[in-house]
Amino acid sequence: MPAKLEGKAVTAPPRPSHTDPVALSSLAEASAARLIARSPETTVTGATLRAQHVRHGDLFAALPGARVHGADFAADAIAAGAAAVLTDEAGAARPAVRDSGLPVLVHDDPRAALGPIAAMIYGNPSAKLAIIGVTGTSGKTTTSYMIESGLAAAGHTTGLIGTVETRIAGERLASAFTTPEAPDLQALLAVMVERGVTHVPMEVSSHALALGRAAGTKFAVGAFTNLSQDHLDFHPDMEDYFQTKALLFDGRSAREVVCVDSEWGRRLVTPETVTVSTTGDADWTASDAHTSLSGEQSFYIHTPDGAKVAATLPMPGTFNIANALVAAACLSAAGVGIDAIVSGLSTVQVPGRMERVDLGQDFTAVVDYSHKPEAVALALDAIKARSDGKVIVVLGCGGDRDTAKRPVMGAEAARRSDLLVVTDDNPRSEDPAAIRAAMLAGAESVPEAERGEVVVIGDRRQAIATAVARAGSGDVVVVAGKGHETGQEIAGVVHPFSDRDELAAAIRSRGVRT
Repeated sequence: MPAKLEGKAVTAPPRPSHTDPVALSSLAEASAARLIARSPETTVTGATLRAQHVRHGDLFAALPGARVHGADFAADAIAAGAAAVLTDEAGAARPAVRDSGLPVLVHDDPRAALGPIAAMIYGNPSAKLAIIGVTGTSGKTTTSYMIESGLAAAGHTTGLIGTVETRIAGERLASAFTTPEAPDLQALLAVMVERGVTHVPMEVSSHALALGRAAGTKFAVGAFTNLSQDHLDFHPDMEDYFQTKALLFDGRSAREVVCVDSEWGRRLVTPETVTVSTTGDADWTASDAHTSLSGEQSFYIHTPDGAKVAATLPMPGTFNIANALVAAACLSAAGVGIDAIVSGLSTVQVPGRMERVDLGQDFTAVVDYSHKPEAVALALDAIKARSDGKVIVVLGCGGDRDTAKRPVMGAEAARRSDLLVVTDDNPRSEDPAAIRAAMLAGAESVPEAERGEVVVIGDRRQAIATAVARAGSGDVVVVAGKGHETGQEIAGVVHPFSDRDELAAAIRSRGVRT
């Protein structure tokens, strides 16, 4: 059961103001679906897989699920005005569908068919946009914001689709998923076309690729950042995780950009691939990186044509230089010049990614979204490299997700911190104490001489307050895991909670005035 938002209603995703009717017979022919209909010329003007979001004239996608079948909600969809149903043989046999009298598209894999069908219904909007898809374990959000900043510097009207938010020509929408469900995505892209958007950086998650959310979408550029342990609650192993990410490079992307700093990236390279590296030979490389006390980096970008261009980036970490190179290569592939690329990188702002909370205190306070072992290690390494003070870390692990990474995250954080406060982070339906215990076991597996002090405080607000109270002049407090998020999911309910706000409140409680 999806989590409830405390005090908030979940709104339907945006749709274009007008769509031309599309005949079911055309959809059946294009998708190789079987059409059960008294009148094959029935038309539809929208699509959704949520009965509560059905509009008059919609195609309702009744998909099989792990616990329930979407066909069980067909009566609600029909009452709301659905004109037809897309489902599998099992769904078509359910009384609510079978006896409805509505036309039914029957497909062996309706989830896989839904993306291309929705794209047809909404006029194939991705063909009218330059969509730049970014996949990888870490860096998708940061790279997408870098790309958007470069596009804006070049004067383009942009959209943005990702973990933090969706933006349409500057208008912000909250994001429910990294990549929206297929009909929602196609409707969103159609809205962007209506509003004059020309270019769209888009995060593409492994879930989206595995579940067909990105099916039916044409990408002008597809990019790969990196791969490390994550989502092994969804994927059986790392190889399956990688092969799912590789689907972005199965021909759906006209141009391909790949960071080759790992063997995973090198496996994706073809003769046409544009390569990026911070450590070796590639089409796009960097050199002479320096980090200021404020965390800003300066470095040189080496382009495929041999140019050496000075660049700055307002965030620390070698991994962010890798993200910047991927962004630069994507922008170049999309026709953006190097001057706009450098300008965009110098001004990019990424919510919850190495984001400083500065209220004039004499220590550094940072909120970061890192919630995977490698991301935690890289973030803390970047912070330690520019700080002589103590590093104090607040970190938890989410429930109902990859359990194997919990002790690893505890160990990585303990090894790099002078004080690690193990706390809660979206326990969801799990026992928070059990999650904390797994992290603590990992932290305590690090030899005592190689780790800092480790304490456990389940209440995340109190954990942040304790970290701030323990900070001295010149120290760094890092609150990791949630970043931009504004909710804490506990037992199926999302309670309002912001690491940024809590960190600021804890700093103020020390007497710092703004």
